[in-house]
Amino acid sequence: MTVGAAAGKTSRTRVYEDGPLRVRFPGPKTSHLEAVIVNTAGGIAGGDHLALDLTVGAGADLVVTTAAAEKIYRSTGDDAELSLHLKLAEGAALAWLPQETILFHAARLSRSIEIELADDASILLAEGIIFGRSAMGESVREGRLIDRWRVRRSGRLLFAETLRLEGAIARTLAEAAVTAGARAIATVLVVPAGDAQVATIREAGDHFVGEVGMSSWNGLAVVRLCANDGAALRHDLVIVLTALTSRALPRLWFN
Repeated sequence: MTVGAAAGKTSRTRVYEDGPLRVRFPGPKTSHLEAVIVNTAGGIAGGDHLALDLTVGAGADLVVTTAAAEKIYRSTGDDAELSLHLKLAEGAALAWLPQETILFHAARLSRSIEIELADDASILLAEGIIFGRSAMGESVREGRLIDRWRVRRSGRLLFAETLRLEGAIARTLAEAAVTAGARAIATVLVVPAGDAQVATIREAGDHFVGEVGMSSWNGLAVVRLCANDGAALRHDLVIVLTALTSRALPRLWFN
């Protein structure tokens, strides 16, 4: 998918859909465009290979969310593979705000997020992961999660990390140095960002129900969230994202 800016408005310029993934644009053309990703398969299973390729043209302003939380179902052996490539041109802005990813017991997910930024492009990216739906009595005792993030600005590596959980996931999460038993986590990445954004998040500290921490360095900031369940994680994510952006969050977050 490619979006561009013209006459002060952002609109789609190219959309290609294949497999179960679809994209819809529920609002009118304004200075920013909202896109909703829909997985018509209702979830992702082991052996599935899905890719999203998104380009935000010069001066364009795009918000992306999903129609629902993405479900990663139990696998009999193969990983579900999801690759995301985001490219932002000069002066482009992207808020990547999908609803959370839910892992089921014995799910296997390998995800790669590659981000290319022009010198003055900006991005706000939030990804949440829930290990089993607590309201349904679910838990993820075993499974595999590999989550690889790479961010480059004008070709220079700016941020790189890989999360790897494999085998007895519940036992690993129970460790005090991991989540101390909490079953919902999220990472928020902001570029550009600095001490002002960190101070804003810290001022909201009394309103969080889970654990939230934020650091900034080299012109970017990262927020880490950890909560007992998906509802608590969503509560804290809304506070964090509202503090970091001047625009309203996607309406689907509140349905």
